[in-house]
Amino acid sequence: MVIEINKDIDRYKESVLMGLTAKQLIFSVASVAAGGGIVLLLYRYIGLTPSVYVAIPVAAPIALGGFYSFNGMGFYEYMERKMRMLFSNHPLVYVSTEGEETIREIRMEEEARKKADKKKQKSRGKKKSCKKRKKERNRK
Repeated sequence: MVIEINKDIDRYKESVLMGLTAKQLIFSVASVAAGGGIVLLLYRYIGLTPSVYVAIPVAAPIALGGFYSFNGMGFYEYMERKMRMLFSNHPLVYVSTEGEETIREIRMEEEARKKADKKKQKSRGKKKSCKKRKKERNRK
């Protein structure tokens, strides 16, 4: 006698009726009941098609609660986290741990380095021009 066992036991789900798990069965019955109830109540007043359009936004989230899962989270847990991320997250603000004086000193050091680099470049340019003059004199 051979009994097949799923390799991933954590994801094993036992079917209750028609291949549906208990959670899926409960949510599908609830969504059909809610959608059907809305259609039956509104059919007399607005007609069949508009009543179905009103029922779908009510029945769909109920059905998704039983069938949808993302990264191990159910639909309601996932939407709760998504709404929390959208509306209740506060922006991160950088606050410098250094004082204003330290920042000024760093900027002044950078400016001094830039000025020193410019002076070196100018002095190199003068030395080159002096060498060129000497070469020209020697050629004559």
